Amino acid sequence: MIPEDQNKALHAWQTSAPYWDKYRVLITEMFAPLTSGLVEEARIGIGKKVLDIGGGSGEPSLTISRIVGPAGSVTYTDPVGSMLEAARAEATRRGLANIQFRQCSADDLPFADCTFDAAVGRLSAMFFADPAAAVREALRVVLKDGFVAFAVWGPKKANPFFSSITDVIDQFVEVAAQDSDAPDAFRFAKPGKLAGILQQADAKNVKERQLNFQIEAAISFDEFWKMRTEMSDTLREKMARLTPAHLPAVKRAVAQAARGYFANGTMSFPAEALIVSGKKPAGPLS
Repeated sequence: MIPEDQNKALHAWQTSAPYWDKYRVLITEMFAPLTSGLVEEARIGIGKKVLDIGGGSGEPSLTISRIVGPAGSVTYTDPVGSMLEAARAEATRRGLANIQFRQCSADDLPFADCTFDAAVGRLSAMFFADPAAAVREALRVVLKDGFVAFAVWGPKKANPFFSSITDVIDQFVEVAAQDSDAPDAFRFAKPGKLAGILQQADAKNVKERQLNFQIEAAISFDEFWKMRTEMSDTLREKMARLTPAHLPAVKRAVAQAARGYFANGTMSFPAEALIVSGKKPAGPLS
């Protein structure tokens, strides 16, 4: 039986899936540096067999499928059925024959030991129901000396793509205190936190590197506002608690806070992420 909190989280992502599909092209463009960071860290190249854990609307699976080519393969996984269907439809539209799809949780991967050259997760580890179990599973299913690598957000204050909206809205709605270990975009923002979980799972050569990049797209503030308030279940829930009279004032305040990130019809936010990686030890996992 799925715990109530986990069931609620899955429902939230199920509701968000159509919006992630709607903004697919923008998302691919904005977060491409994260995919590149994972590809580099996990040594993904032609002919590799790669597992994507929590692939969402399709990235990084769709990009990695081109990198590994026909001699390689990508196995996309996600616990949310509507995300998987959107990703599968896009792969079919592109004629990609080297991607397989499995609906499953990160902490219960339906694959044999030593199946993949690498396992990656782009912006998914923060939402794992059981991160320690998920890391152990990722290590279990990669080959000896295979890589596991996760991209997670750095501190909220270093990521105004998020904070420029949430900091304003939180002034208008009551925000409950949150457990620092609860699933959240910034759950692993603290340096060493996710790396520690890899070390506890007996990964070797654990590395953590800071990735600074720009979240860029040729969109206006109004388009950014629409995208962010549609894609995020948390923001949709907070917006629903605002009175209609408050909405214009909130949007104006966000526009003021974010004005420096929009110029000449282009959005450019500084961003900070962590790429956390490790290798499967040669001996048996404890």
